[in-house]
Amino acid sequence: MKVRKAALQDAKGIARVHIDSWLATYRNIIPGEYIDRLTYEKRERLWEHNIEHGDVFVAAEDNGEIIGFADGGKERTGQFKAFDGELYAIYIRPGHEKKGAGKALLKAVANHLLKQGFTSVLVWVLKDNPSKNFYEKLGGRLIGSKDIEISGKRLTELAYGWREIDTIQ
Repeated sequence: MKVRKAALQDAKGIARVHIDSWLATYRNIIPGEYIDRLTYEKRERLWEHNIEHGDVFVAAEDNGEIIGFADGGKERTGQFKAFDGELYAIYIRPGHEKKGAGKALLKAVANHLLKQGFTSVLVWVLKDNPSKNFYEKLGGRLIGSKDIEISGKRLTELAYGWREIDTIQ
């Protein structure tokens, strides 16, 4: 497995990971009508835009298959003055979890943010998402929460943060 900066031609593989991960992780968390409206084509267009305008990284197998992705940048809410960077998204294709891709992607985004002058980072994760343990194991501390609504269902997002990017284990 290799982690690298995403190229435009990776958008299709990223979209596949994104949708497949949502189907596997959120099926019993987010209302079905929302999940059922997700399409690979729409996500591919989204990721084409994100790759062109952001900092997206992919984890790819030796054969080129995209098995995970992550992106990050400036913290978007302004709610946490002690945190200037944010991990916007990180997803691993079902069946490829717990093999090091997530940690490698998180470190790639963190190192990239550090080089851009960011000193701290946070990530938002749904409270009911079992992957929240991933952030705790890597030293993320619970720093806040907020309620959101998706398709009429009230959900809670938790913010995990690292005050110093270079402490991500």
